[in-house]
Amino acid sequence: MATVCLTFDVDAEAGLGAELEPSRHRLGTLTEHEFSVRRGLPRIVELLGEHGMRGTFYVPGATAERHPEAIRTLMQAGHEVAHHGHHHLPSHELDAGAQAAEIDEGLAALRPFLGEAFGYRSPAWELTPETAALLIARGFAYDSSLMGDDRPYWYAAGGARLLELPIHWSLDDCIWFGMGRRAQPTATSAWLEAWTDELACAAREDRPTTLTFHPEVIGRGYRAVALGRLLAQLAKSGATVMTHGELAARGAPG
Repeated sequence: MATVCLTFDVDAEAGLGAELEPSRHRLGTLTEHEFSVRRGLPRIVELLGEHGMRGTFYVPGATAERHPEAIRTLMQAGHEVAHHGHHHLPSHELDAGAQAAEIDEGLAALRPFLGEAFGYRSPAWELTPETAALLIARGFAYDSSLMGDDRPYWYAAGGARLLELPIHWSLDDCIWFGMGRRAQPTATSAWLEAWTDELACAAREDRPTTLTFHPEVIGRGYRAVALGRLLAQLAKSGATVMTHGELAARGAPG
C-alpha cells in the first residue's frame, strides 16, 4: 500500500514576492493569487474532511499575517502548518543575512500555528548551504525542498544533518496546470494517470510519496473535482495518508 503526504503551498499574495507592490496596479494578477485563500483553500479543507485526511500546509509568514483566520481554520481541522519563508523570496537570490531575516520573520509570524517539531519548504524550491545551516541552528525538524532521492534522506550541512522529505517538479500541480495567461493546462485525466502510476511504483518499492498542491491552482472548480477523485482513489486503495511531521518522526534509512 502507498504512503502519501498531501502538501499544500499557501502562497496567496506572498507568492508574488518582490512583485507584490507592482501587482497592486495589476488586479488580474493580484486577484489570481487572492483566490488561493478566498476560495481554493476552503475547497481543499472540505475535500480533505470528506475523506478524513490530514495535510501539511506550507505557509509564508506574510500569508499568516494577512489571513490568520484561514490558518486557524487549518489548525482547527487538524492539519499541520509548516514554514514557507516570510515574503516568499527565493533563498538562492538572497545573501545569508537576508535568508536569516526571511526565516526569522516567518517564524515570528507562524509561531502560534507551528507544532513542537516544525518543518520548512523553500520558496522556489531552492535551498542554499547557508539556508540549511540556518534551519539546523533554529531547530527545524525537517526540510522539503530538495530532489536528491525519492524517499526521505539526510542532507549534510557542515558537521550536522537535516532530514529531507523530497519533492519533485513532476509531482507539483503547477507543472501540470500552471497559472497566468501563459499557462498551458493539461487534462486532469493525464495528470491523474501519471500520478497514479507514480503512487503504484512507490507502493511496490515501499517508499512514501510527497504530492504538492497550490490552492490557487488545484482549488479551481474542475481541478478540485479531480482532486476529489484522487483522494477517493487513495481511500479505496487503503493508502496511508500522513502529514510531513508524522513522516519526519520516522526519520530516514541509514
